[in-house]
Amino acid sequence: MTMNWNQLLCADRLGQRAAKHEEGRSPFHSDHDKIIFSGAFRRLARKTQVHPMATNDHIHNRMTHSLEVACVGRTLGIRVGQALKDKGDLPAHIWPTDIGDIVQATCLAHDIGNPPFGHTGEDAIRNWFQKEGAEFLKHLSPSEQDDIRVFEGNAQGLRVLTTSEYHQFHDGMRLTYATLASSIKYPWTSTPTVLGQRPKDAKYGIFQSELEHFHEIAQKTGLIELGSDWYCRHPLVYLMEAADDFCYGIIDLEDGLEMGILNWAEIYELLHPVIADSPQLSDLERLLKKVNDGRKPALVRGKVIDAFINAGTAAFIQHQDAFLRGEVQGDLISLCDPKVRDAVQAAKDLAKRKIFNHSRRVELEIGAYAVIGTLLNTVCSAVYASLGDPTQMTYKDNRVMALIGENNFHPNVSGKSGNYQYLALMSVIDFISGMTDNYATNLAKQFNGMGHSLF
Repeated sequence: MTMNWNQLLCADRLGQRAAKHEEGRSPFHSDHDKIIFSGAFRRLARKTQVHPMATNDHIHNRMTHSLEVACVGRTLGIRVGQALKDKGDLPAHIWPTDIGDIVQATCLAHDIGNPPFGHTGEDAIRNWFQKEGAEFLKHLSPSEQDDIRVFEGNAQGLRVLTTSEYHQFHDGMRLTYATLASSIKYPWTSTPTVLGQRPKDAKYGIFQSELEHFHEIAQKTGLIELGSDWYCRHPLVYLMEAADDFCYGIIDLEDGLEMGILNWAEIYELLHPVIADSPQLSDLERLLKKVNDGRKPALVRGKVIDAFINAGTAAFIQHQDAFLRGEVQGDLISLCDPKVRDAVQAAKDLAKRKIFNHSRRVELEIGAYAVIGTLLNTVCSAVYASLGDPTQMTYKDNRVMALIGENNFHPNVSGKSGNYQYLALMSVIDFISGMTDNYATNLAKQFNGMGHSLF
């Protein structure tokens, strides 16, 4: 079975809405604009990328990272689109810029579901529900429990796009099927399978609450069904993922240099093989000797990213048939020129070894568990009290519910129908995962009676 580009690039919108054509922008560019203008995207400006609550304004946050990934993804998408167009593989109504628009939009949204404190925040939510908060899960189905016990920011991202942002509980942002399918890195649910059956069983991209949306997206774009609630990836997911990895391969190291954790010599040694064949290399190296270390990354960055994009384009086109058959199990970078593949992996290894384990970062991560735990304990207690006898709610419970906003709960919660307890907990997670690092920290202090001070 083979997927086809005509269906994969479906411009109809979630909820069986016909494609909307506007003067000056494609349906896919409209997706990009909807994401940019969303509150969920705006809050990424105060969410951790690698360094929690960094005081240095030059350090990347989730928004600056996402914008940079989107720039790389747009160019990568356009170059792949042009190569496909030159081969005659794209439908006549699709242009290379359409591919660029889709990949750019998915890159903007790739971290939109991350909670405060980044991956530490994800683990803090899981940890709390597996221990202190386990009591709140006892009436949920096994699949619903898995969603919360092993909370995943990728699945929360799809929930933001399809459920919680803009048209709440009525198809969310109402993006095109092509953009939504291209944003799902892990197109399966949290339900465990036989070990090793899926590419990454520790990761998933679909909550039970978005399962109907998921099937609708997959069927509209013609994704190949591989198992129960499990489809193959959309081919453009690989471009979004590669753009993210390409930026990680440079940006994490730049932040490490800015914070004094890394030195320029070890960074350049890692990146040099990627640009070693550049005809301008000697001129570049003469220029590098004239500037201080802090300015050197900007001189090298463009050439390195261009080499990454060229390698990614070549690898995608070479393996296009395997992508369309849903047979690629790894990522695009593993298929790239060995110089690029090895440089990206070496950058990740260096960041993990020296940046992620830096003492200041570890200290702040430990504090994040206390912040998330305080928020979940207070909010879950109030929400569960509201699901019972309203007359038994305390004044504190009522004030917490006023803070959350009862309109942020699915209508089935107030009607006590279906899986209302699960939907109530998902709304709690919407509330907390949507917080910035600053707001989460300050609110936890308020809940603990520690006044109005910020950090």
